[in-house]
Amino acid sequence: MAQEQQQFVLASGSPRRRLLLTAAGYRFDVISPDIDESRTKGERAEEYVVRMAQEKADAVAERVPTGTILLGFDTAVVLADRILGKPADEAEATAMLLSLAGRTHTVYTGYSLVRAGEGFAASGVDASRVTMRPVNPAEAAEYAATGEPLDKAGAYALQGRGREFVSKVEGAKSTVIGLPLEHVVDALTRSGVLPVHDGAI
Repeated sequence: MAQEQQQFVLASGSPRRRLLLTAAGYRFDVISPDIDESRTKGERAEEYVVRMAQEKADAVAERVPTGTILLGFDTAVVLADRILGKPADEAEATAMLLSLAGRTHTVYTGYSLVRAGEGFAASGVDASRVTMRPVNPAEAAEYAATGEPLDKAGAYALQGRGREFVSKVEGAKSTVIGLPLEHVVDALTRSGVLPVHDGAI
């Protein structure tokens, strides 16, 4: 029973990741990491998101007691081998959304589970393919003006108004949102962390 009540730390300030874990029945604390998120030369998207996830978890591990379980994440949107990060402003968000419109891109989300003071425990990456419907410049600009896409990789939120532009998702929707739920639940279970209730999803 003690293991069932074990908490962990989400090493992410993302509200969408917090909602997914809460809906799945978990209890946890949240500490946002502060790291350099620069991509190294020649680094593939799937390698980059796993490295970032691990570095985020490691950074927070320095701020919590030994043995604490931490979960770090990172998401990248890839269109024709080009990684699209978070837009700097509304103009870039508009341009980014228009570049995705009418095309299919891949979303990679990496995760890393770490025990503070003990190091690596588990990590992985999941990918989903997303097809966007055609979007005109006025629609894209109106969406950018809402502010929703400004802190989202690829400049859209599947869990928000951005879903209006998505015509098809191949793979897990939770991966597109930023947390591959099936993989994460498995990693937490193997580490002795179980939901405190059945959850809503």
